[in-house]
Amino acid sequence: MESHASGSGGESPAAAAERLEEQRIRRLGPLASVELTTGARLAPMPAKPTLVDFFERRFGAVANHCLQSAERARVNGAKEETVFACLIHDTGMTLRRPDHGFWAEALYRPYVSERVAFAVRHHQSLRFFPAPEYGYEYPEIYVQLFGADYVPEPYIQAEYDRARNHPWYEDAMQLVVNDDYSFDPDARPSLEPFIDVIGRHFQQPPEGLGWDPSPSSFMWRTLMDPSRPL
Repeated sequence: MESHASGSGGESPAAAAERLEEQRIRRLGPLASVELTTGARLAPMPAKPTLVDFFERRFGAVANHCLQSAERARVNGAKEETVFACLIHDTGMTLRRPDHGFWAEALYRPYVSERVAFAVRHHQSLRFFPAPEYGYEYPEIYVQLFGADYVPEPYIQAEYDRARNHPWYEDAMQLVVNDDYSFDPDARPSLEPFIDVIGRHFQQPPEGLGWDPSPSSFMWRTLMDPSRPL
């Protein structure tokens, strides 16, 4: 028989647990947990989906964080290519949280410049290493997520070393320093100011994302319907 025992203030244990989890997610933002969605909850996609459609209908809370980062880069006077890299940098999390930089690079590489793809991939490793020359410190939120004694895995160190010695290191670091770690759940940044930026830096396939012959089309189709059984 289902228990209906109540906690403080008449709140059931299940409701209390849900409230605490919501508070945790609000505090840590898109790094806190994977969003679980089903086909019934997803807005339908148009016949020829664009990147804007994915921002509006599939990227969820991650889109909010990316928009905040892009706005930060814009306000800080970053070049437009960096603003665009900030706009898409964490959207790989909608596929997988671990190694999201790798997922995002694979997702976007057919449609963006080599510099943007490089920055998106390598922000994942660079963010674990302070860079005083850029005013970048190790994020406190990582202490919460990984623990105070966390040491990045060898592959992350190797990625960092490669990026650190690459001619495009500056591009990746400009993304890292403009990554917004506030994760303000009440912020409502608009995509509208970045529509033209997308138009200039993203090569939209005429067939629509997911239906073009690029090697990452299957990833966009997965995002369209992540609950599809096969």
